[in-house]
Amino acid sequence: MKAVVLSNVSKTIKAREVLRNINLELEKGKIYGFVGPNGSGKTMLFRVISGLVKPSSGTVTVFGQTLHQDVSFPSDIAVLLEKPGFLEQYSGFDNLHFLAMIQNKIGKREVEEAIERVGLDPRDKRPVKAYSLGMRQRLAIAQCMMEKPQLMLLDEPMNGLDEKSVDQVYEIIREENERGCTILLTSHHKVDIESLCHHVYSMNEGVITGMTTLRSK
Repeated sequence: MKAVVLSNVSKTIKAREVLRNINLELEKGKIYGFVGPNGSGKTMLFRVISGLVKPSSGTVTVFGQTLHQDVSFPSDIAVLLEKPGFLEQYSGFDNLHFLAMIQNKIGKREVEEAIERVGLDPRDKRPVKAYSLGMRQRLAIAQCMMEKPQLMLLDEPMNGLDEKSVDQVYEIIREENERGCTILLTSHHKVDIESLCHHVYSMNEGVITGMTTLRSK
């Protein structure tokens, strides 16, 4: 079974075709990069794969389930899209604990471990509104991996991170992939793509224009 399959997927918004005839078959357990200029369709592609946006035509299948037919949203997925949204008046720990309580897959200890893993302090009582951009980004990455999903969509995960934090996130992405997680990520930085990805898709004006294999394992 493939992790993600898109068949003839297009999306039109206000008479503009933002995705055009996308066909993808992504294997389980790989890291896939998506590159292209701003407005090329990368974030919209992730929105479609996550079930947040319904395509105008075509089908999206995640782990054998067709979105908007079998299920509304894929199960066992974590998504980081653009600016992470948190409850500003609560601490980082409280934000992640509230989210963990939705499915009750993990408890407080696992939330604490996820926060520590990205270099933050789970005992920090400051509200998220006092966090820097980099701290918010690290908290969002902790949120993505805390329940050990089988698919992660990471849109510009290195945004706002300093060099030390980037190295930490690289290590986390590699570790999550080693446990079997399929990871899709975008980045404007060539080093991110070359350091992490097995395969890289190029996009422009809503079209996939090419694929490059960087490593097989």
